[in-house]
Amino acid sequence: MSKTLHLAEQLIAQRSVTPEDGQCQPILALRLQAQGFRCETIVSGPADFRVTNLWAKRAGTSGRTLVFAGHTDVVPTGPLEQWSSDPFVPSHRDGNLYGRGAADMKTSIAAFTVAAEEFLAANPNPKLGIALLLTSDEEGPSVDGTVVVCRQLEARGEKLDFCIVGEPTSVERLGDMIKNGRRGSLSGKLTVKGIQAHIAYPQLGRNPIHMAMPALDELAKTEWDRGNAFFPPTSFQISNIHGGTGAGNIIPGSVVIDFNFRFASVSTAEALQKRVHEVLDRHGLDYQLAWTVGGQPFLTTPGELVGAVQAAIREETGLTTELSTTGGTSDGRFISRICPQVIEFGPINASIHKIDEHVRVADLEPLKNIYRRTLEHLDRQS
Repeated sequence: MSKTLHLAEQLIAQRSVTPEDGQCQPILALRLQAQGFRCETIVSGPADFRVTNLWAKRAGTSGRTLVFAGHTDVVPTGPLEQWSSDPFVPSHRDGNLYGRGAADMKTSIAAFTVAAEEFLAANPNPKLGIALLLTSDEEGPSVDGTVVVCRQLEARGEKLDFCIVGEPTSVERLGDMIKNGRRGSLSGKLTVKGIQAHIAYPQLGRNPIHMAMPALDELAKTEWDRGNAFFPPTSFQISNIHGGTGAGNIIPGSVVIDFNFRFASVSTAEALQKRVHEVLDRHGLDYQLAWTVGGQPFLTTPGELVGAVQAAIREETGLTTELSTTGGTSDGRFISRICPQVIEFGPINASIHKIDEHVRVADLEPLKNIYRRTLEHLDRQS
């Protein structure tokens, strides 16, 4: 059994449903300390939702640092009876490794940990510094995890140059896609107020659903921007509408609409908010609107890090990888605030968050080798 596979199985065996870490981070810290890493555990969050974070760093001689980032927590398993095997007992079938977190993202963590070990065995005094940033709060609210560590690092004046987040980004073959950015996320909870009344006497009431519909139609048809070379146009989507008491003979007194923007780097959260308020005001609505910024967009244009990862993938697999900014958010949105070059790269993502989550066993060593080759490329450039 390869070291990568063995470590991946150790991590999958930890019942680390968010915000729990199990013993993932202690297992990794022991290995990293043996390689000269200084390991620091940062605990955050309320007593009923404790989050464990690990910051491990080994300095190089050039002053430049590559961070491998990831999360040890996993989403809940769903109905256990629907799994073909215990999700926390690593299992092999048809060339695949099964278990919760196999793809998202314990295999990546195992691969970049072993990659660092192999790199340091061949380069005991590298020019490039290496660090790992791990959290148990990526699949949860994400308020006591990576964002907390990044704030502490910024306050200390820690300098980060490159970051690879081990999210599963490959689509059909390992290495066919990396994420060099992500869209921002802006959510709104809109409450439109009316006057409740008997549905047979509409003149005595004011139906907030009817009042809101023209404004919502305009918002849904608005072109917010046209995107750019790296991002698709900003999208506006309504996710929920709640109105009424459940009775069929009452005009509701209010309606609540949940919506979300996934926005390109050519727009800002502030500008989008302003435009929404202009539409609602123009339609004369009596409303309240609460905003939540889930993450700002980030983008790493082709340069040192993108080039090093693309070269490593090409050397290991022969593929010319595609750059993409599609998909949801990741902890890269926090790291990008203190690190100028951030990309995401990991295994095939087809089974993430699903019953019988798995990765191809044959992909583990190439994944580890890509991470190691990236270290080698950046070390030569440091």
